[in-house]
Amino acid sequence: MPRGLASGNRDGRTERDRDVQRRGFLLTLPALLASGPGGRAWADDATAPAATAQAATATVPETAPFRTYGLALVGRPQLPPGFAHFPYVNPDAPKGGEVVLAAIGSYDSFNPFILRGTSGPVAAVWDTLTRASADEPDTGYAHLAHTIEVASDHTYVAFELRPEARFHDGVPVTAEDVAWSFDTLRDHGRPYFRQYYADVSGVTTEGPLRVVFHFKTAGNRELPQILGQLAVLPKHWWQGRDFAAPLTEPPLGSGPYRVGKFEFGRTLVMEQVPDYWGRDVPTGKGFDNFGRIRTEYFRDATVALQALKAGQVDFRHENISKVWATEYDFPAVQKGLVKKRAFSERMPTGMQCFAMNTRRPVFRDRRVREAMTHAFDFEWENKNLFFGLYTRTDSFFSSSDFASFGLPSVDELALLEPFRDKLPQEVFNNEFKLPVTDGSGNNREGMKRALGLLREAGWDVKERKLVDMNGKQMSFEILLDSPTFERVALPYVQWLNHLGIDARVRTVDPAQYQHLTDAFDFDMTVNVFEESDSPGNEQADYWTSGSAREAGSNNLAGVSDPVVDALVAKVISARTRQDLVVACRALDRVLLWGWYVVPQWHLQSFWAAWWDRFGFVDVPIRAGVDFNAWWIDQALAARTDAARQSGL
Repeated sequence: MPRGLASGNRDGRTERDRDVQRRGFLLTLPALLASGPGGRAWADDATAPAATAQAATATVPETAPFRTYGLALVGRPQLPPGFAHFPYVNPDAPKGGEVVLAAIGSYDSFNPFILRGTSGPVAAVWDTLTRASADEPDTGYAHLAHTIEVASDHTYVAFELRPEARFHDGVPVTAEDVAWSFDTLRDHGRPYFRQYYADVSGVTTEGPLRVVFHFKTAGNRELPQILGQLAVLPKHWWQGRDFAAPLTEPPLGSGPYRVGKFEFGRTLVMEQVPDYWGRDVPTGKGFDNFGRIRTEYFRDATVALQALKAGQVDFRHENISKVWATEYDFPAVQKGLVKKRAFSERMPTGMQCFAMNTRRPVFRDRRVREAMTHAFDFEWENKNLFFGLYTRTDSFFSSSDFASFGLPSVDELALLEPFRDKLPQEVFNNEFKLPVTDGSGNNREGMKRALGLLREAGWDVKERKLVDMNGKQMSFEILLDSPTFERVALPYVQWLNHLGIDARVRTVDPAQYQHLTDAFDFDMTVNVFEESDSPGNEQADYWTSGSAREAGSNNLAGVSDPVVDALVAKVISARTRQDLVVACRALDRVLLWGWYVVPQWHLQSFWAAWWDRFGFVDVPIRAGVDFNAWWIDQALAARTDAARQSGL
């Protein structure tokens, strides 16, 4: 998908922009010989061939650091040392031309790394130490760095930079820039940086091109990859500027694009850097082919769709099932000028949900939170609103090996037993299952169960109002950042109203929404807790007591539970893949039985529509689409541009 734009989730909600680029990593040593820290972080990796493992044992002392061109948390990097380019790109793709994209809302800053302000889509200004592959799970190849070195005991990771790497003003990218970027993002950036980097004790430079990150513990095997995603900022440019303030002048970076013409809140043009240093390195070849990326801002998704139909926008990622099913049969589609396609994804889907803010008194009781789920009729919404396209999500790690099922295994019980007296007995005795209706809209059993739970929690219905012992009616708002999700929330509000709850929907613009959620100033909202193939440090940002108190964290539900804290620590420190699976499933059970969210749905397809003016390598990839590898096909563009100019 277009870099720098928030990706739409499943049906109208926009994911919270974390803006941690996952750009990439690259080559030098022929040492992808074995499992080890770079080839596979897990000690029990059964995928490593015996001969390879023996060769590594024979040639690399156990105490020697592991030097590599890439890191993977699952198996080994698929690409060999010295690979020429990613397999899903065209290394000879033509450069140039302009692509027009749409964004919803507004922007007033070029600094995506801080809480203040709303940033435009400028992530491509900065390169990162590593670049991820869109077709591999949790794999990164050296990009700004050319070699990655991991200590045998996982107490440090070192990155050795490419000497040819340059900022746009010609100044070399140095280890000092990397160290300064880390310190600045940790100390002044968004709160999740502090969560992600919490296990780093310090960073040192060993010469102009080698930077070393030292760890507090030896168990955090994901941390080298997290540090590889670090966006490297130019220390010399930022001196004399306030990093914590919104940035209103175009920033300096080392990436493939720079900020061109712009008008805050209306339009932003990103211009290709003609002498970009990384164009011909294996992790840069075939990417970032557009000469200009122009983003036009619209007030809502409906207007943005009309802009696509009118030919004012070239590419659109659709995320609303009704629109996908009913709105893409316009004349340009019928004439073949606009293509539409559902690209298959093979990614963990995480949890999209109504998230309840447990900092609010109304949602502190687990029985109240469970009642909210029984009042929600997914089957009716799927049938009547979504054309039956969605699957109900029943795990925080849905579509992955980490999702819990059945009763706890022996290994899970070993983690859960110490907390038996602090956990609901359902965690141990019951399989978690969400309520299911017949889709008729008559959710009688669900409403009956919800009312029973609410009465157990001290609420009762009087004069058609659900009131507490003091006669105060239960009342809360569902905060949204786009009108497109109102069609989902409003039926839910009606069902809650039937229980006597004064539930309401409040829709605000994206900037205000970001401000309110950063300050946890909401009752309930829609959120996506994204997951990867190897859950790790992000779980601290989602669920721990520390993040619950940290403004701007992703712990929107306000989960603050020592049991959850302990299980998150187990996830982060897991030493084998099996340990990670067990820890995630145990955490999943505790979160599910905590009823912190009302689970919604997922779909493993990337819906896209575009004017037929692009070329791309048409091979299936895990991410569905990597728009950064597309290019302008001049022959196709001439045809579609002529049709648009003639009014079709």
